[in-house]
Amino acid sequence: MDLEKHPQQPRPVGIRASDADRDRIADILRDALAEGRLDAEEHSERIESVYRAKTLAELEPLVQDLPAVTAGRSGPGAAAYAVADDPDAPVTAENLVAVFSSSTRKGRWRIGRRTNAFSLFGNVEIDLTEALFEQRLTVINATAILGNVEVRVPENVTLRGSGTGIFGNFEVDTLESENPEAPVVVVNGYSVFGNIEAKPKRGKLVADLRTMVDKKLRKHLG
Repeated sequence: MDLEKHPQQPRPVGIRASDADRDRIADILRDALAEGRLDAEEHSERIESVYRAKTLAELEPLVQDLPAVTAGRSGPGAAAYAVADDPDAPVTAENLVAVFSSSTRKGRWRIGRRTNAFSLFGNVEIDLTEALFEQRLTVINATAILGNVEVRVPENVTLRGSGTGIFGNFEVDTLESENPEAPVVVVNGYSVFGNIEAKPKRGKLVADLRTMVDKKLRKHLG
């Protein structure tokens, strides 16, 4: 006797992912890239999957092999950055926009944890060679549409990046600092008929970060 065949029940639809959910996963991936847990190719593949994901069930596997919060964890120089890299601190982003114009950030200035650069028929210049780094990880998100974004860093920082150029150019000259306490600058970019490049500036070195962080710790501890 043949068993009665029952129609297959539809699988429940997963919870839809929000933009905040995607940004949360993208931040974990960017930190993993900065710490060397992912290489640039792996990071690029996962980021693409993040923004294609429709549900939370599609997002979570992308970071299941990574720490939920990578900043401030144990490792070389972690104690020195415990104050500066507080993962609970609010992340405020500086926005540099050039539309049929130019925007420049250079000289002695305090670079935050995140900077967004957008160029449309314009030019954005970000010069970190004299900047004050108050945290170990700095992320620059650059978009160039028929425009140009240039990032210059000191020779003794770690520089990494991941991006795409569509009829355009995305170029990051990767650096690995010998100093485990050196700042890490990550440039993420998307260029359409434009140019995004990040390179070291010869002869420029970041200030003695250990001295800066020691002062922070002494102030924090009273």
